Amino acid sequence: MRSASITRTTKETDIQVSVALDGTGSYDVETGIGFFDHMLEQLARHSLIDITVRAAGDTHIDFHHTTEDVGIALGQALRQALGDMAGVTRYADVHLPMDEAMTRCAIDVSGRPFLVWQVDFSRDKIGEFDTELFEEFFRAFAMNAGITLHVANLYGTNCHHIAETCFKAVARALRVAIAHDPRQGARVPSTKGRLGD
Repeated sequence: MRSASITRTTKETDIQVSVALDGTGSYDVETGIGFFDHMLEQLARHSLIDITVRAAGDTHIDFHHTTEDVGIALGQALRQALGDMAGVTRYADVHLPMDEAMTRCAIDVSGRPFLVWQVDFSRDKIGEFDTELFEEFFRAFAMNAGITLHVANLYGTNCHHIAETCFKAVARALRVAIAHDPRQGARVPSTKGRLGD
């Protein structure tokens, strides 16, 4: 089973993350940020990646450091678990609807990190969570996972639905992109013979 564990400790946060890429989507998430926990649970369930997160951070200041650092650690764990990426499908995309909202996500498990984020929220907060932090999370995640990630909300009015479609869309695309392609066998899906540079 492709799995990894990461510990990240700074003066601002203390984070432990574990992932099992060939899991069932089980999750055990505690960040101290309710809505963020809910989104990470969606990421696990719909990607079928088993995810455990324990995060303690300076949430008395705001949620920025905890959110970003969880993204860093989760991305590092994914990168480590993927290894040399031999045999993965590599590319995937999805359109994810939730009621009135629709979000498109495309992923390249390339080893070359990039984020395109085309998501606007009509409110600054969902509950106590700053909506600008979704971009911070996905940037940290993509850069440390070594994936090219494009997320675009096509339409929607409910900010909760828009946020949830982003996490579910990333999850569903990730589920396909990291899956083993039996026709690839043990080859790396690149004419260069390697991914990551």
